[in-house]
Amino acid sequence: MIVSVIGLGTFGAKTAISLYERGAEVIAIDSAPELVERIKDRVTHAACLDVTVEKSLRSINISDVDVAIVAIGDNMQMSILAVAMLRKLGVGKIIARATSQLHEHVLKEIGASEIIKVEEEMGEIVASKIVAPHVLQRYNFAAGYSLVELKLGKKYEGKTLVETQIKQQYNLNVVALQKKVPYITEEGKSAFKIEINDTPMPMDVVEADDVIVLVGSNHNFNRLFADLEEA
Repeated sequence: MIVSVIGLGTFGAKTAISLYERGAEVIAIDSAPELVERIKDRVTHAACLDVTVEKSLRSINISDVDVAIVAIGDNMQMSILAVAMLRKLGVGKIIARATSQLHEHVLKEIGASEIIKVEEEMGEIVASKIVAPHVLQRYNFAAGYSLVELKLGKKYEGKTLVETQIKQQYNLNVVALQKKVPYITEEGKSAFKIEINDTPMPMDVVEADDVIVLVGSNHNFNRLFADLEEA
């Protein structure tokens, strides 16, 4: 997969590096030479150019990318012009960062395929960590639905998945179970390794330190979180 990331501030740079580390071919673009220089050894290709200039974008074959991410957050006009230029050059999928409702509306109108609202999403993450500290990761994948990694803690320790009644009481589906398994190293030392069971069975036992991965509606997750807080 070829991905272009336009705008190499904190968010854009982190996105570009993470994509590259996960095996994507990444073209990182910014008009600031110092930002391009900082990332050049951590992506496939880094280019210093003005994305509002058609000739500049054509010079790096931008129309060949599978996905373009417009990560510009501090200049709404530049962000909008970048999306418009990418659409003109035939980029099929454009993911754009929006910093306000107006910005989001304009990006959708000119053809952005998907909108990222970093500030809102970070606010949700911070709130979730405060209200539900047992939650390790939370991914919103559709309106009102999430995939959540959490530790059930002492309340469910030693119970089988069917005994936890998570499916029956909260209508949440268990999709994976992560355990820390002790073992002895070649040097004879005690250590732990992570084992992930992606096909958990009803009779699998949950331990206090296990990470359970659940999917379901946010309403049902809130019910579970409330019960875990009371435990």
